[in-house]
Amino acid sequence: MTNLPPPAEELRFLDAELRQLDARRAVLLRRREWLIHTLRATAAPTGWGPAGPGAVPPPRPEATGPGVQNVLLVLGGVLLTIAAIAFTLVSWGHMGITGRGLVLGALTLGALGAPLVLLRRGLRSTAEAVAGLGLALTSLDAYALYEVAFSGTDGLAYTAVASAVLAAAWAAYGVGTGALAPPAAGRPVAAEDGSATKGVRLTLRLPLPLAVGTAHLPLLLWAVAVGANAHTLTAVLLVTASGGTALALRTGLVPVRLVAVVGALSTGAVGVLAAGGLCWTAADPGEAARAAALLVFAAVVALLAGGFAPRADVGLGAALAAGLWVVAGAGGVLRVSVPGEWTVPGCLACALALLAVVRTPLPRPLRQGLVWASVTVQGYAVLWALPLCAGTLLGPVAGAERPWSGAPGDARDAVFTHMPWPPYATTVPLVLAALAVVLVVAERRAIQRPATAVGALVLGWAAVFVLPVVLQLPYEAGLVAQGAVVLAALGYAEWARRPAAEASPLPLTALLLALVTSVHLAFLSLASQPATLGVLVALAALFGAAGFRPALGPLAAPAALGYAAALACAVGASAGWQPHRTALLVVAVPAVAALVAARLGGGSRTTVPVEGAGAAAGVLALSLAVTDLPTLALVLALCGVVAAGTALRSDRRPVGHAAAAMFLLAAWVRLAAWDVTTPEAYTLPVAVPALVVGLLRRRREPTVSSWTAYGAGLAVALVPSLLATWGDPHWTRPLLLGAASLAVTLAGARHRLQAPLLLGGGALALVALHELAPYIAQAVDALPRWVPPALAGVVLLVLGATYEQRLRDARRVREALGRLH
Repeated sequence: MTNLPPPAEELRFLDAELRQLDARRAVLLRRREWLIHTLRATAAPTGWGPAGPGAVPPPRPEATGPGVQNVLLVLGGVLLTIAAIAFTLVSWGHMGITGRGLVLGALTLGALGAPLVLLRRGLRSTAEAVAGLGLALTSLDAYALYEVAFSGTDGLAYTAVASAVLAAAWAAYGVGTGALAPPAAGRPVAAEDGSATKGVRLTLRLPLPLAVGTAHLPLLLWAVAVGANAHTLTAVLLVTASGGTALALRTGLVPVRLVAVVGALSTGAVGVLAAGGLCWTAADPGEAARAAALLVFAAVVALLAGGFAPRADVGLGAALAAGLWVVAGAGGVLRVSVPGEWTVPGCLACALALLAVVRTPLPRPLRQGLVWASVTVQGYAVLWALPLCAGTLLGPVAGAERPWSGAPGDARDAVFTHMPWPPYATTVPLVLAALAVVLVVAERRAIQRPATAVGALVLGWAAVFVLPVVLQLPYEAGLVAQGAVVLAALGYAEWARRPAAEASPLPLTALLLALVTSVHLAFLSLASQPATLGVLVALAALFGAAGFRPALGPLAAPAALGYAAALACAVGASAGWQPHRTALLVVAVPAVAALVAARLGGGSRTTVPVEGAGAAAGVLALSLAVTDLPTLALVLALCGVVAAGTALRSDRRPVGHAAAAMFLLAAWVRLAAWDVTTPEAYTLPVAVPALVVGLLRRRREPTVSSWTAYGAGLAVALVPSLLATWGDPHWTRPLLLGAASLAVTLAGARHRLQAPLLLGGGALALVALHELAPYIAQAVDALPRWVPPALAGVVLLVLGATYEQRLRDARRVREALGRLH
């Protein structure tokens, strides 16, 4: 029978065994690590440092074998080329014609023939270096030939012919080496796709890209040599770029394609810029048309290149550039063919015509690129129209410094009196209207909704907004036209609230446009007093009527109150009143706002904006009345009445505090107007209502502390009078203040209230101290100098002797006060 140990003893035994296993495992891991380091040190080559667990591995080479090989080959080729140049330029004159020809011919043939042998042995890098030397020698041969046989010809023309011959020769050499080079012998050779194959022909990579790069020079050099004009030079650049583009699209060799693309882009960019400059600086339509034809040719080449390009982004970019070049060419022709104000509309018409490609079978990237080109031109048209729109909007603000200076002759004079008229701006409404129509069509086709709808609305508004200024309508007619824009915008905002478009931003956009137009109209009317009064009355009535619509109320109702306040100011100014008298008219606006807010109730979204507008009108009234204290007191009282009426609503009870503050300020301002300097006249109107409110609150809530109920009122009533007592030489104020403090103290003791007891008692003690201060001062002066220190010492001894008793008494007083409410 097996006897098992108790659980506690068995647990201790298992813990001891586990600790031994952990210790053994740690020893084995350290031994394993040491053995690994020892084996690594034994396998490493013997060096200067000792082998062991901490041995440092040998340094790795910083350069690869192929890299070193290429550096050596390139350096050797460069040095040989430099030597050849030095021989040609320096030692050429020391040899006869036969020797010169033999030396250069032998060097050139040797340098061009050696790569075939090297390719046969699989030494491709060496073959490339020797071939580069041979190509450089062919350039030196061309130079030597010019010095010997053609030194009397034009150098630029000879360079053009030589570059053409060299490009053809290098191209033939590159193709020929690929055809004549035998297959590589021996080991397998890496093919172009990275796979290892045997018997693959090794070709030279340098001749063909160099030939393509050189082929971009002959035409341009020849045109410069024969003295071609700017149009011909530009055409040569574009033809050269088109040839490079065609080669880049047809070749399958990556280096050749890269050189062709770079050459085509560089020559094409220069050619397009030159054609654009010629087109937009032409002096007659014929010259502009020739330059425009070059831009169209460049656009056709770009479209063809984009159509055959393997990548979609390349096609999109090419079509975008082509569309812009076509519009630029058309604009250059229009600039010298039609009046200046029709240039931008003509460019816009060409850009809109590009949108017709949407219906064509062109590849999708090309269609997208042409559409983006059209959008770019349309954006430029908007920027072109922006100065007139901004000037029309901000022009009347500059004239607000001199209101009622006289009605101008027409709407343009009223707006651009202090600002310059933008050039060629008479066609801005047409451009804006056309852009609005385009966006409407785009919105109908569900393109970028709702942004297109909002953009169409804004552009259409801008077209109508600037129309009176462009047409130079009479001043009164311009005001009527802007008022019609406000009315139409408000009507559209209400119409756009149809159930199918509840989430549309169009109603808010139309309402904002109506507000902007109304502000512009208000400033525009400041030139004439009758116009100002009529416009403000119309705007207040119009926005007031719109404010009753649920969707328009949050913005329209405050706007109506704002225009009503402006109308009150205008009426006061027209009557010749001082600003403080005009404030009495403005006070009517907060009253109306309070009535409207009460009618709307707290559940309407218009209530808070209306109350905010009323508060702003009240602040305006106070700022106008601040120059006359009696009127300011009256305005404060009227605003207090309005606030008190608002506080009667159950959801606006806190406004009662503002009403009380305004009534108090009104009383203080009135006292200040009467030159009253007695502090009790300012404090008692505050203290008495505060005490009454505290009394009523304690009756409703007996648990409220006396400090909460009476503390503020008693402090306002006693503290200012107490401060005035110390500087008052008469006996009336101390007597009355002492009596009042005694009454407050007795009331606090009678009803066992802390606040009246302590505040009243403290004030009574300070009043008594004030009254006894002269006598105390006389007694102190009559005593010898040693008496005060002695008395102080006696007091300290007494306090020290009875310290414990005083603490016990203080504790009892504190407990007694704590039992009071």
